[in-house]
Amino acid sequence: MFTPSSIIGREQETALLEDYAASGKAEFIALYGRRRVGKTFLIQNVFGNRLSFSMTGVIDGNAFAQMHAFVDALDMYGAPLDKTPDNWYAAFTALRHYLMRRITRGERCIVFIDELPCFDTPKSDFALALGYFWNSWGALQPELMLIVCGSSTSWMMSHVIDSHGGLHERITHEIHLQEFSLRETEQYLLANGFNWDRIAITQTYMAMGGIPYYLASLSKSESLAQNFDRIFFASGSEMQREFARLYSTMFTRPDPYIAIIEVLAHKHDGMTRDEIAQAIGKNANGRLTMMLKNLIDCDIIRFYRTKLKKISQRNGIYQLCDMFSLFYFQFLKNGTTDTHFWTNSLNTPALNAWTGVSFERVCMKHIQQIKNALRIDAIRTEFYSWRGTDEQSGSRAQIDLVIERADRMVNICEAKFSMREYSLSKEEYLKLQRRIGMFIEQTAYRGGVIPTMITSYPLTRNAYSEHIAAVVTLDDLFI
Repeated sequence: MFTPSSIIGREQETALLEDYAASGKAEFIALYGRRRVGKTFLIQNVFGNRLSFSMTGVIDGNAFAQMHAFVDALDMYGAPLDKTPDNWYAAFTALRHYLMRRITRGERCIVFIDELPCFDTPKSDFALALGYFWNSWGALQPELMLIVCGSSTSWMMSHVIDSHGGLHERITHEIHLQEFSLRETEQYLLANGFNWDRIAITQTYMAMGGIPYYLASLSKSESLAQNFDRIFFASGSEMQREFARLYSTMFTRPDPYIAIIEVLAHKHDGMTRDEIAQAIGKNANGRLTMMLKNLIDCDIIRFYRTKLKKISQRNGIYQLCDMFSLFYFQFLKNGTTDTHFWTNSLNTPALNAWTGVSFERVCMKHIQQIKNALRIDAIRTEFYSWRGTDEQSGSRAQIDLVIERADRMVNICEAKFSMREYSLSKEEYLKLQRRIGMFIEQTAYRGGVIPTMITSYPLTRNAYSEHIAAVVTLDDLFI
């Protein structure tokens, strides 16, 4: 295991933060993103000792614990209080008095409040007090830069970014910190002494996603299989408990969200809102729509359009895209006593099926790289998956990725992960042709069609590969 000493990637986010710091006006920045994605690490590495004040909420802490964290933070910055504030209005008054002594004209005063949602315990009025602090004083201080972040993305969206209360339209900028790309994951591992090839890195990404905290649990002295055995399947391993922690951190009441995730984990081509409602035994009402939106904001699921009917929120498709959640329901939820499960399961049908589905998700996370490889990055596009049903046989068909282009062409993409060059068989070729035919018929598409393969390695040249107009390889996804 290793501890990164400097930040990897995050060039765009770093540049934005530095631009905001140099703006010369009061700034209120909301940074949000999935648990373990590196929000705190980013702020600490960008600003470090430039922080004038920093405090962190206590995960699962009560009102007393949160107020104690605030008082302790003031004490660490040399501003001890004679008595603990009775409420958050008094607490922010104490913070204002401290900052008034720290602010120097022409110099940026940076305040960082981490795990902001933790402070908002029942009946605490924390969000109201924060809004009053900013509206009555903070917004009038051109030197002040307030940065807030939290893993409970749904809380951050409803109480801060899209607030209809005291913080309504007070956020000057928001930054959505997303997971690493494959390229950033490779940089992260190379910087810490890993000499893994891109197949191993991609398989790691399939299980962990580009989550820096998860990647930090890897050991360069072990093989990929040994790492997976230790991290996921060893007795008492931390990652066996991570799933529950992940959802309890993001949502106050996680069980309804987990129910949605579980049904999506077993429907690889995704589900409509009505199908999800039926599967979990709930009504397809506003409450379900809100939960689906929250899961999208948390980067757990994605929503894409369908060409089967008129495009709308109701008949669009929701699909699980969080790599760790997909891995959890495939291999961890039911548990196993085999502490060498991964090593003992290599090349089994279960692992091969998971690899195929996971590679499709990886491709969906790297659309820009795919467009670059196809040299269509300058063309306006819409991308989505597609599923249809053969009206005669009743069999279902799915196309992994459709890239519909403004030049009236469409790339019909099939993703195949393999450990060597992929040889397109007659059966696979005919299956792809049937899917293309069904797509054209059921969507009434009238433009040109470009059959496209996304594979680990180049296609083996044979009678069927000649009919594939474009090929994107794994190396292209790392660019």
